[in-house]
Amino acid sequence: MFFNWLEYLVDPLGRSDALQPPKEIGAFFGFYLWPMHRLILATLFFTGVAAVSEIYLYSFLGDIVDWMAISRPETFFEVHSTQLLVMTVVIAIIRPLSTIVSRAVINLSLAPTLANRVRWQNYRYVLRQSLSFFQNDFAGRIAQKVMQTGHSLREAVINVIDGVWLLLIYLVGIVVLFSDIDQRLLWPVAIWVIAYSIVVIRMVPPVRAKSAALSEASSSLIGRVVDSYTNIQSVKLFSHADHEEQFVAEGVIEHTRAFQVLMRAIVNMAMTLTLLNTALVLSTAALSIWLWQQGAVSIGTIAVANGLIIRLNQMSGWILRTITLLFENIGTVQNGIETIAKDTVVRDVEGAPALTVSRGEVIFDNVSFHYDGAKAIIRDFSLAVKPGEKIGLVGRSGAGKSTLVNLLLRFYDVDSGEISIDGQNIASVQQESLRESIAMVTQDTSLLHRSIRDNIRYGRAGADPEEIEHAALLAEASDFIPDLIDQHGRGGYEAHVGERGVKLSGGQRQRIAIARVILKNAPILVLDEATSALDSEVELAIQQQLHNLMDGKTVIAIAHRLSTIAELDRLVVIDEGGIVEQGTHRELVQLDGLYAQLWKRQSGGFLGLLGEQG
Repeated sequence: MFFNWLEYLVDPLGRSDALQPPKEIGAFFGFYLWPMHRLILATLFFTGVAAVSEIYLYSFLGDIVDWMAISRPETFFEVHSTQLLVMTVVIAIIRPLSTIVSRAVINLSLAPTLANRVRWQNYRYVLRQSLSFFQNDFAGRIAQKVMQTGHSLREAVINVIDGVWLLLIYLVGIVVLFSDIDQRLLWPVAIWVIAYSIVVIRMVPPVRAKSAALSEASSSLIGRVVDSYTNIQSVKLFSHADHEEQFVAEGVIEHTRAFQVLMRAIVNMAMTLTLLNTALVLSTAALSIWLWQQGAVSIGTIAVANGLIIRLNQMSGWILRTITLLFENIGTVQNGIETIAKDTVVRDVEGAPALTVSRGEVIFDNVSFHYDGAKAIIRDFSLAVKPGEKIGLVGRSGAGKSTLVNLLLRFYDVDSGEISIDGQNIASVQQESLRESIAMVTQDTSLLHRSIRDNIRYGRAGADPEEIEHAALLAEASDFIPDLIDQHGRGGYEAHVGERGVKLSGGQRQRIAIARVILKNAPILVLDEATSALDSEVELAIQQQLHNLMDGKTVIAIAHRLSTIAELDRLVVIDEGGIVEQGTHRELVQLDGLYAQLWKRQSGGFLGLLGEQG
């Protein structure tokens, strides 16, 4: 029951908002440790009691040696019964009990939960980062930062308890005991403490920087490996296994070199400490023997002094390793903070209300935007989409069509101007409510490595099985789903689709994506090449369902295949971030402008060109 109580003493999930962690290392530790500070103080208390008990044990053993030298065996227990009883209580009860409690708290409460609590909180904050945050980094590297920062913060706390705290208690205990025995015994210890402090001050902190470099190299290596595996189809299509090996090999070399640099620093510290410890043992032994010869100390005192010094010698090595690990872990945490604690670029204003969509009117008012380091993609763009209107965005590649959709979804904030839905500036409402009101089917459909049912349910979390299967039916997906089976034997709606949905064909992924949009049933619908991955027969079947889905909704559709959007209410032709033409398909063809040129190329221009070449 005691173990069970300890195991559930700390909730690894916590119950707080997904707050941004502090960027300063001290505040970062405090952010995660303060909620459990009572537990940490209790751990320090019981660990301290165990350490003091051990020091007292050495002192008592010295007393026993002296008592035995001056007492007769038959009267030994009678004369020293009280002291022996006290020591028995310390040895048999206080020391083992405090040791067991401290180790139980560390191993059952702190170690299993602290790291995962940090990981969970960091994961939640990073999950809400802006889209650009993920586009500018390896997913594997980000995941590694989240995982190793939690681990290193936990290890740093345990390093303090098992290393720094114990060292302080032993040093104070030795000073107190030696001062009571003969203050001259403190000289070797004092010199050793000064030298040991110099080692810690001069040689340990650089380990922090070297550890941060190793952490970065480790994350980069994992990012390279994950990037290769995630894009394995491209690797095989272009026969680039050798190229990827070279790409990862560079990461392996960087990681190995960073590890060697760190280990070299640690070996230098170990060599220095070995020399210091050797000098401490020899000097204490020589000094204690000399004091005994002078009649200043007893044989028991010599046993206590040299026993404690040997114990300190033994401890100093692993304590230095612990302190070194402490700085390594702090370096790793510092490196993780640089990624995890970044400000969210696109954030809700304080007290932002939820978006309320009553009609579905979308207005772009003099909007301009550019990506970091790039020229303006959208320039003074204005467009009003009436409630229930269905428009198509047309233009050459790079004209800014997808960027407009990203701005509407507020994946990025506009540089100037305003986008509003039913009179509400989207920059002033909650992002989650904005995206809940917009359903989107993209050209590059990425599914989660979960079941078909879970992927469709992503459209509406509370949907029941009948609604999910009905959405699949409308998306023309119900014909292939029953035949699916994964490597674990799960079939149909329970079959898992593989990372990013790689076990399904492009058309199958697209139909699952359409099914979850049907299930979402949002008032505003965005179609970005929604049927590009479908064959003609399936596309024809789905087109009718898409028309039914669009009924009563405001629709913004992007398609390079102009025949798929020719029947929409209005086509808006974009070039270099601005509107150059707009009207119905018939009106734009008669205008004989950019749209007419694009239409001619798709409706016969390429075939005519091939005929001339033949």
